[in-house]
Amino acid sequence: MSGAPSPARPEPADWSRLVRAAVGTLAEAGVEAPRVDAELLAAHVLGQDRGSALARILAGARPGPGEAEEFAALVGRRAAREPLQHVTGAAPFHGLDLAVGPGVFVPRPETETLVDEALRRGAVRARQGRRPLVVLDLCTGSGAIAAAVAVGLRERGIPAQVTAVELDPVAAGWAERNLTPHGVALRQADALVAGEDLAGSVDLVLSNPPYVPDAEEPPQEEARRDPSLALYGGGERGLDVPLGILRRAAVLLRPGGSVLMEHHETQGEELSAAASASGAFADVRVLPDPAGRDRFLAARRAPAADAPGVDGTMSP
Repeated sequence: MSGAPSPARPEPADWSRLVRAAVGTLAEAGVEAPRVDAELLAAHVLGQDRGSALARILAGARPGPGEAEEFAALVGRRAAREPLQHVTGAAPFHGLDLAVGPGVFVPRPETETLVDEALRRGAVRARQGRRPLVVLDLCTGSGAIAAAVAVGLRERGIPAQVTAVELDPVAAGWAERNLTPHGVALRQADALVAGEDLAGSVDLVLSNPPYVPDAEEPPQEEARRDPSLALYGGGERGLDVPLGILRRAAVLLRPGGSVLMEHHETQGEELSAAASASGAFADVRVLPDPAGRDRFLAARRAPAADAPGVDGTMSP
């Protein structure tokens, strides 16, 4: 006895259709770069880089078992404005993939400019005979700057002792995951008083400290997921922590060593004036980010060991 034929099971949508649908979902949710994010989420599910994943998608590949469901779940999280890096668990930074998640500041592409300048100055110090270099990254967060500088110096054949400092225990946990593979030591401590044993011996003090003014709210919903301890610099202008980092750098740096610090685009003039007026620093400059905005303070430690301002009197 023959029954009616079973209806054919519909073919699952290919990756191209899934990604197009995801772009629409993310665009409707207000995500800034919906196509890029949809493609990166697909690449994450496929376990490939974006270029390789796109090649498969354009060739008409269909999702494997469970992949369509996993992709849909990730798109839903991103549409709820969870940061892309939290969804994938990784943030690309200066050629590294850093582990990130709730409770740690997500590194931004513009901070790679600080790393590039640190590597340039580190190479100069090495040519001057300063080997191994002593490098200290204050307010390390995820460990992005310290890890990238450690890797970059190693690739250039420059021996260095790189140490990172982070106060917050949650952020320090993420930093440890990112720093340990690269041989960077982590100290859980207050950056404004840390490193007494390194006083006068550091070649590079690096920092992306909290610097957002108290009254300013980050414009992107994703940025508001960053911990407030990593965002707000204290005081009406957000300068309390940056000025504290400058004071600490004056104590830590050996003569000729450099401090490189990221700051708010409105703070360059005040910070450079404070650094110059302290007498502790020379060759004070404000460097732009890739968008041309004032973003980084760069200065060398002046030779005089008893320069004014080292005792904590620095102010804008």
